Amino acid sequence: MIYEDFASAQSFFLWSTFGIALIMGAVVNKTGFCTMGAVSDWVNMGDTGRMRAWILAIAVGVLGVTGLEAAGLVNVTSTFPPYRQTNFVWLENVLGGVLFGIGMTLASGCGNKTLIRIGGGNIKSVMVLLVIAVIAYFMINPFPGSDKTLYSTLFYSWTNPTAVALTTNQDLGAMLFGDNAATGRMVAGGVIGGLLLVWAFKSAEFRTSFDNLLGGLVVGLAVLAAWYVTSNITVNADGEMMALQAYVQDWDLYAPADAVRPAAAGPLASQSFTFINPMGQTLGYVAGGFDRTLLTFGIMALAGVIAGSLLWALISRSFRIEWFASGRDFINHFIGAILMGFGGVLAMGCTIGQGITGFSTLALGSIFTFVAIVFGSAVTMKVQYYKMVYEADATFLKSFVTALVDLKLLPAGMRKLEAV
Repeated sequence: MIYEDFASAQSFFLWSTFGIALIMGAVVNKTGFCTMGAVSDWVNMGDTGRMRAWILAIAVGVLGVTGLEAAGLVNVTSTFPPYRQTNFVWLENVLGGVLFGIGMTLASGCGNKTLIRIGGGNIKSVMVLLVIAVIAYFMINPFPGSDKTLYSTLFYSWTNPTAVALTTNQDLGAMLFGDNAATGRMVAGGVIGGLLLVWAFKSAEFRTSFDNLLGGLVVGLAVLAAWYVTSNITVNADGEMMALQAYVQDWDLYAPADAVRPAAAGPLASQSFTFINPMGQTLGYVAGGFDRTLLTFGIMALAGVIAGSLLWALISRSFRIEWFASGRDFINHFIGAILMGFGGVLAMGCTIGQGITGFSTLALGSIFTFVAIVFGSAVTMKVQYYKMVYEADATFLKSFVTALVDLKLLPAGMRKLEAV
């Protein structure tokens, strides 16, 4: 996809993102694809249908990226954000993932589900979006009149020293095969993607569930489509084919005097869907007076998912205005949004951003984050369940230990509350 001027290339970059996100938003609303719902169904009912849909999306992403990367059709090494960076921030991945898992459980859904709910008329999710946006924005951007961010103030001093400087990129192919990273990525991607696909389709019930199949397939393909599009848009700069990010970095050499330069080059790198940092970007875009130079892939993705969800809600006549059921409901959503804002930025992604997009690159940090999100959400659901059933007898410690026993992370002899 070669363009003769930067403005046309950037326009396609942004509007193709919106179009892919629109389709994904409509299908996710229609099928009930939900990562928090996947964990809830598994933990509370033993139903793995939606979990298999999530795993199908991951498998499609992994196998697709493996094939496209081998063919030289996508760039998933120099990306925004840098999933395969050599700096392995394992503590931030784990801590951020756990916080995000707890938060999405309290707030009734992850970042993507929040956008889907907004499109369907859920006013509660508008509050969740606003809170996440404020946290995400100031995790990265300094406070007015200061050079400090929430990240530098609360986390950097004790999480950054634990980072591990790797000698290779942190994707499994490069880490396991060293100099033969290309071969390693094909082997690791093929094996992991294949195993995930086998597990997803192992269930006969899942194989006959149209919505679960459609949801997992479309979300996985949407992630792949975004990787492909953002990796293949180039500008013909005086005969030299340049990626958008490279063009902006050398703006003064190639851009005409009347061209409008984007505020930053980083967000023009190859990328795919993630939703927490883009909520912060959207806040900056609105606060900046809708300045076109602040438009990013993430902002268009967010708008596309909401629009797609709204479109399906109107077509299916399922649009419903929903408000908080009680003061406690408001507090749970508020706290959940705060935790998702901190956790999503700290872990560099959400259930989609790390759980599918990042996982598709086989980045170790993405895999750590995925596991941490599932753990944080599952334990929170178990604790909530035991406290509801046993009320005053179920202290947090008793509920927490019993939750770990239920999840087979502690021996049965340590159970504090009877199973229900």
